[in-house]
Amino acid sequence: MNRISKRLSDLKAEGRKALVTYIVNGDPNPDVTLLTMHKLVEKGADIIELGVPFSDPMAEGPVIQRGHERALAHKTSLRNTLAVVKSFRETNQDTPVVLMGYANPVERMGAEVFAENAKNAGVDGLLTVDLPPEEAPILIDKLKTAELENIFLLAPTTPRERAEKIVSMASGFLYYVSLKGVTGAGHLNIAEVDQRINELRTMTDLPICVGFGIKDGESAKAIGKSADGVVVGSLLVAKMGELENESPEMIAQAVGDLIEPIRKAIDEQ
Repeated sequence: MNRISKRLSDLKAEGRKALVTYIVNGDPNPDVTLLTMHKLVEKGADIIELGVPFSDPMAEGPVIQRGHERALAHKTSLRNTLAVVKSFRETNQDTPVVLMGYANPVERMGAEVFAENAKNAGVDGLLTVDLPPEEAPILIDKLKTAELENIFLLAPTTPRERAEKIVSMASGFLYYVSLKGVTGAGHLNIAEVDQRINELRTMTDLPICVGFGIKDGESAKAIGKSADGVVVGSLLVAKMGELENESPEMIAQAVGDLIEPIRKAIDEQ
């Protein structure tokens, strides 16, 4: 069983919700990422989404865009990202790692080569932000061969017919975008999110994790009442930017400390 499916299944059996944390590989410098991944696990992260830096991260708000820029200043690439996951696996064989990024770097590497390299590095899934389902079958096929999950985003504006098509192609979990707009934008409408999650559950048995707007324990707990997991990203990337000139150890500790109250809050369900 893929690590993602196992982790989410185990959490469901325990009556707990997943805490998914997002950081950008190489942000604010390459020495920070591996330390931060381990610290996030220590502080309660169940799944790590590792952003692959890209020059045009169109789905991101200013906070995460700047994270991509800081990483790219160090020439961080998809290959670098796979190398970090491989290093992470030297001491952590259990925590699922999802790469989150854009289609161009994967296409440049080639779907088959990427899937093989990702499997060998210890990656568990891929979320390609700008890859529509109509263009996804070849990549999905290669990911399945490598036993990797293909995770799709679903937005509040996604029509039901299109949502049904997307969920039929997805695996691992669904990432529901709770807000209209980019990462870090707006304010959560919990009632609308609950309604949308209930609609999605009529289409699929896949776990549903919610991101884009969860900034503290209160919002995480509210979302966790209906979702299977919550995704925290902008909050962490913002802290990395604030501490850009500090030591890697200090940055990793500070980022890990941010998720402790969120972990506590969602465990109070």
